Amino acid sequence: MEENGFTVQVEDVQDMTAVKTQHQVPLTLQSCHTAIVDGYIIEGHVPITEIDRLLSERPDVAGLAVPGMPAGSPGMVVEGTPDQPYDVLTFDTSGNTEVYASYGQ
Repeated sequence: MEENGFTVQVEDVQDMTAVKTQHQVPLTLQSCHTAIVDGYIIEGHVPITEIDRLLSERPDVAGLAVPGMPAGSPGMVVEGTPDQPYDVLTFDTSGNTEVYASYGQ
């Protein structure tokens, strides 16, 4: 994120479940990282392109998520491991989701 011009404040938290619950990240979308970017929740390995798009378009959603840790997503490129297709999803506080972008399809 810093490499892309964002100011990052890292907070090591013992109980990430509490953070995800506080920010109403649906259980099916949860991943290893949770970030708050200009009021939006970013869950998991979301490409910076989609975060920039979110901030530009400002849709009425709680945030973006890439569930799990798909190989080939930002930070999950592993030499010798083929990239997996994955979707970046929007979500709201009621748990509704929509595909925002698809990768590796």
